[in-house]
Amino acid sequence: MALASAFLEILRRPTIVEVLGELMMLITPLWIAVVVGVFVGWAWKPKWANLVGRELLDCPITKQKESSSSSSSSQSSSTCIGLIPGLSSLKFQLPSCIPWPADDRNPKEALSLPPTTNPDFSSSKIERESSGHVNNEDLRHICQLVEEKDGGPAWIHMMDRSTSTMRYQAWRRDPETGPPQYRSSTIYEDCTPELLRDFFWDDEFRVKWDDMLVHASTLEECPTTGTMLVHWVRKFPFFCSDREYLIGRRIWESGRIYYCVTKGVPSSAVPRRDKPRRVDLYYSSWCIRAVESKRGDGQLTACEILLYHHEDMGIPWELAKLGVRQGMWGAVKKIEPGLRAYQKERASEAPLSRCAYMAQINTKVSADYLRSVENSTGDSMVVEKSEKLDSSDKPEGKSIPKLLVVGGAIALACSLDRGLLTKAVIFGVARRFAKIGRRF
Repeated sequence: MALASAFLEILRRPTIVEVLGELMMLITPLWIAVVVGVFVGWAWKPKWANLVGRELLDCPITKQKESSSSSSSSQSSSTCIGLIPGLSSLKFQLPSCIPWPADDRNPKEALSLPPTTNPDFSSSKIERESSGHVNNEDLRHICQLVEEKDGGPAWIHMMDRSTSTMRYQAWRRDPETGPPQYRSSTIYEDCTPELLRDFFWDDEFRVKWDDMLVHASTLEECPTTGTMLVHWVRKFPFFCSDREYLIGRRIWESGRIYYCVTKGVPSSAVPRRDKPRRVDLYYSSWCIRAVESKRGDGQLTACEILLYHHEDMGIPWELAKLGVRQGMWGAVKKIEPGLRAYQKERASEAPLSRCAYMAQINTKVSADYLRSVENSTGDSMVVEKSEKLDSSDKPEGKSIPKLLVVGGAIALACSLDRGLLTKAVIFGVARRFAKIGRRF
């Protein structure tokens, strides 16, 4: 009856304009209320929804590595138990992109790190563990990416920009699962592959030109293979919290062509915290090689870097794609001034930083070996086993926003005395947003 009465009142209007006006007056406030309610419900997602599966997963790993002594075992157990009080706290999250009042901890303590070396570890053990972060499977993957033999979707061209000393092209593709993937080709004039290799590896100099990098430290390094485990904290725009990365990286060389792999790796070297938020799925690797200068003199005085990048920052992928598209060229333009400054510093014979020294420790491989690697079989869509997300590591709380959206819609519908038409509109919008949240 309520639905029939509502329609009759609207249809009694003398003109179609008034009918549409009445419908708009009814629906517009509801849309605004639903959108606000959906985002508020998403923001009020309990913090324990993200912590239970993710944090408790880390405890057994830490406990396993520290089980050599009873004291360390008890410390690991207390770490796991210490997570339980966090279940009672609540924070807004969209998703974790809204800035919150600082924790009770000192910000410097939040970034404090354990010692980078462990006296109980032998050099051979460190070498084995460091080399395991990045291995020949990663070399195979980047070789197949460079040769476009990885079996992934076709690349969509996004951008082609240039300056007098640089040319930049970018592509994107959307795999069936996982975040968008990006590929770019940047050619710098009057630059050598070795300089470009050291430039992107040198964290000490990176903080001078990369204004997003607020902290960088080396946790492990292998003097034989050059493999490193580094800890980064990157600053995001004001509406997002900072992001933390544990990155394993290694370089292979084949006749002055450098295959540089960096990716997120699991490690207990830095305990997981609420802030900054850790990015587990991270892949950013590049191939550096000399190319002919655009001056057309036939000399290989220019250098190309082919970059392949994707990561799950905890931001809805469509929103992340928009941000990348809008800010890509501006970010790329900031790199060349840093490169030229680095070029001048190296020309002045300034001492090498530790990271630049490690960049010169490469695993040499032949061209024949690379060809055999490119043609090897395997699931090329998987970057590395350590990047696979098991059921507890998949983007946490994706089903919880759906529950909150539907629950919020029910509460909103029951609080409004507008008849069945109003409730139908609310439930329809909520179901649509729930599907979007599940896709993200």
